[in-house]
Amino acid sequence: MADLMQRNAGPGRLRELLAGPEPVLAPGAYDALSAQLVEGAGFGAVYVTGFGTSASVLGRPDIGLLTFSEMVDNARRIAQAVKVPVIADVDDGYGNPLNVIRTVREYEAAGISAVHIEDQVSPKKCGHMEGKQVIEASEMVEKIRAAVEARQSEEFVIIGRTDARAVEGIEVESGKTPPVELERLRELGYRLVIFPISTLLAATGAIKETLARIRSEGSPIGIMDRLLGFGEFTDLIGLPGIQELEERYEDEEARTPR
Repeated sequence: MADLMQRNAGPGRLRELLAGPEPVLAPGAYDALSAQLVEGAGFGAVYVTGFGTSASVLGRPDIGLLTFSEMVDNARRIAQAVKVPVIADVDDGYGNPLNVIRTVREYEAAGISAVHIEDQVSPKKCGHMEGKQVIEASEMVEKIRAAVEARQSEEFVIIGRTDARAVEGIEVESGKTPPVELERLRELGYRLVIFPISTLLAATGAIKETLARIRSEGSPIGIMDRLLGFGEFTDLIGLPGIQELEERYEDEEARTPR
């Protein structure tokens, strides 16, 4: 887990992972705590989910309601909470190529290692929703070119994403994103696999179950053995490290002549 004295690994580390023998698995995080859980589980990268951010910040679906500043602020907090590289959903880049320039620079300055930009017409929608429209391919090319030229470091990763399959049609087995085993993705040559809302759905289900038990029984006593202990939780969010810092600075203050 990241502490107050360490920095995010950055895009150089992400490129090392992408050049490695195995696909990079990046579960979605919607806040700093879920990002720390992803890192603590041993994953090499964290994905900032736009759907999860909208759900957690506004309690609303991913239909373009969150502003650019709200999205980049959440991404910054996530990047500051972990050491591993962070990949962020930046929707359609928040406008034309000029907007994309600012978007890339702000996310790079926020400590993000990679962004993915999609080709939807604004206002965008979650890729799993109906009624999406995509811009012309030539317009998307200009957005990607602007993104590449805007980055301060050549190591910062720009990912182009398309919703053309849902709009224009590409034959698939079923669903909008058919489930595919990791081994098959490896065979197909994928270098990065994201799981945008697995953590969000898991957390929501667990909270709903806990609240239902409290509502029906008047307390969480019946499920205490399934809840994370308070001590384990405070360890998770870095309390021991903070206490060590407090002691360090208190000792230094005591040694400083007045």
